[in-house]
Amino acid sequence: MVGLRRGRGRRPRKYWEEVMRQDMSYFQLITRGDGVRALVRRCERVAMVGLGRGRGTPRKYQDSGRDGQENDKNIEIWKMKKLIKALESARGNGTSMISLIIPPGDQISRITKMLAEEYGTASNIKSRVNRQSVLGAITSAQQRLKLYNKVPPNGLVLYTGTIMTEDGKEKKVTFDLTPFKPINASLYLCDNKFHTGPLGELLESDEKFGFIVMDGNGTLFGTLSGNTREILHKFTVDLPKKHGRGGQSALRFARLRMEKRHNYVRKTAELATQFFINPATSQPNVSGLILAGSADFKTELSQSDMFDPRLQAKILNVVDVSYGGENGFSQAIELSAEILSNVKFIQEKRLIGKFFEEISQDTGKYVFGVDDTIKALEMGAVETLIVWENLDINRYVLKNSVTNEIVIKHLNKDQEADQSNFKDPENSAELEVQDKMPLLEWFANEYKTFGCSLEFVTNRSQEGSQFCRGFGGIGGILRYQLDMRSFDEPSDEGEYFEDSD
Repeated sequence: MVGLRRGRGRRPRKYWEEVMRQDMSYFQLITRGDGVRALVRRCERVAMVGLGRGRGTPRKYQDSGRDGQENDKNIEIWKMKKLIKALESARGNGTSMISLIIPPGDQISRITKMLAEEYGTASNIKSRVNRQSVLGAITSAQQRLKLYNKVPPNGLVLYTGTIMTEDGKEKKVTFDLTPFKPINASLYLCDNKFHTGPLGELLESDEKFGFIVMDGNGTLFGTLSGNTREILHKFTVDLPKKHGRGGQSALRFARLRMEKRHNYVRKTAELATQFFINPATSQPNVSGLILAGSADFKTELSQSDMFDPRLQAKILNVVDVSYGGENGFSQAIELSAEILSNVKFIQEKRLIGKFFEEISQDTGKYVFGVDDTIKALEMGAVETLIVWENLDINRYVLKNSVTNEIVIKHLNKDQEADQSNFKDPENSAELEVQDKMPLLEWFANEYKTFGCSLEFVTNRSQEGSQFCRGFGGIGGILRYQLDMRSFDEPSDEGEYFEDSD
């Protein structure tokens, strides 16, 4: 019998009981003959966590689920959105903020020569303060360009200048980056703001799909691009039923009915050309077209001579829906999921739907909330980390001024305003801020270290909104069953762990 005093930071007994339970479950999996990969993962997790490797230690897993390159691209898109938001909010005095965009294939030497000419022109600015600011910005741009021998394959974006901070002070900033895909724009501007239009165009999805939802009550025209759907136009129609109230012959009634149906299809075909054909290029402005409806109108439209043949060639699917209008639009998106599988809106609904399915079936292979998700990450248990793209939580690295102990805290805006979060509850010592970083940014930098894939979601879909409101906008799908409640319970003994041969 060996008594081990449990010091500060040691794992409670419940933790090791859970680890042993997981060991047994993995052993049972391997004995069935389908768990070699599971055994490797288990050994890695024990080596990284069970043997005392500290917080933040790299774990070399391969990305699971979606292709790793696609996952990296989504991270780059999120970083680009974050940068654009910061750049758009920046303001300066005079024209001391330079926006410089260099497309692929251009020459660094040409840009350097152009900046030298601009430096000579800026030397003639009458205002001394503005002249110094502009000259300083041009000099910063010249110095940053010296770091590049040639323009990167996707181009180069550079923002530099003097901005005004929230407290009214001046601050020099410089941002340079290589876009995640080629940027087909050339720009040089001196202004009191940064110009981010070409960067915003990079975020637009390459694929946009058109929807026509048509039934006996009216038609809706909409588009789906990425995770954004848009209703372009909708109108209602009053068509006669198959049977009238009398007062006219059956042939006359049928003729009038067919005439109104014909006019309805013609109007829909004309509006489809108006919304889905680009007048400048005379080509469709959508990658594909989905026709939906609850009657034969959609089929009649697709086969009609009045329907533009350029759009007929773009028809991807014709689906039956139970509703018209906006509800029919949503159902048409669901039923076309296989065809639109590359659209982020569908991917987001499927991902969160899988997360909700794990919860509804109580599989134990899910986690949500900041603290529990971080614990599961440190154990290497998270396979897919799901985070709301606008999660407003900061990660603080704090140092106890008395014990010099390092403490990690994750605080939202309300918690940051509470000074008790910056004091040790045991001795009331001040907790000094060593580092502060948005939790989203920390995830984007460190998710590979934990062997998981990272997915950003929005609150635009019904599932996304429920995930943000009901689960705090952060959660994960686990590799194996895990009961997070057992890690929060204190051990029975509290002081000693006992081990026997």
